[in-house]
Amino acid sequence: MTNPREEKAVIRNERLALRDALSPEQRIEASLAMLEHAGDQLAFEPGQVISGFWPIRSEADIRPLMARLKARGARLCLPVVMDRETIIFRELVTGAPAVKTGFGTTGPGPEAAVLNPEILLVPLSAFDAQGNRIGYGAGHYDRAITRLREKGLVPRLIGIAFDCQEVASVPAEPHDVALEAVLTESGLRVF
Repeated sequence: MTNPREEKAVIRNERLALRDALSPEQRIEASLAMLEHAGDQLAFEPGQVISGFWPIRSEADIRPLMARLKARGARLCLPVVMDRETIIFRELVTGAPAVKTGFGTTGPGPEAAVLNPEILLVPLSAFDAQGNRIGYGAGHYDRAITRLREKGLVPRLIGIAFDCQEVASVPAEPHDVALEAVLTESGLRVF
């Protein structure tokens, strides 16, 4: 019998291969469906800080969704990889230059304000119907969520994935943080 870490690695590789197999056109259509499902439906107060992400590899492109949330009054930020252990969230301001921010990501530069997001739109490798998720294996989001909670904050976590990334069950470990909801091309599911 394998341990949870090994099981997660197998599931991660399997689901990312399925995601990678989606054509660019399929990913675009699914990403636009996500905008339609959550652009006007996601509940938040004007001025609340929402962390999104710019897509890398075969991730969903939630930039149109982020633009809609900003138009509704959200204050946006993006994760920035500081080192192998840490990500911070820098404010995304219209017109500010984007720079390479580590691990193939792009985002606001060091002049941008560091924010504490109240809602995190979280990329992932796999998820199940109980809201458990498998990330990319580095634990960046788990540690960032722990740091936010240590500050007394309880950020809402919304996974971003394609339907093909759902599995019957994710082997949960004590450090794992469950999602409040997941957004796919089929809709926004609250757990």
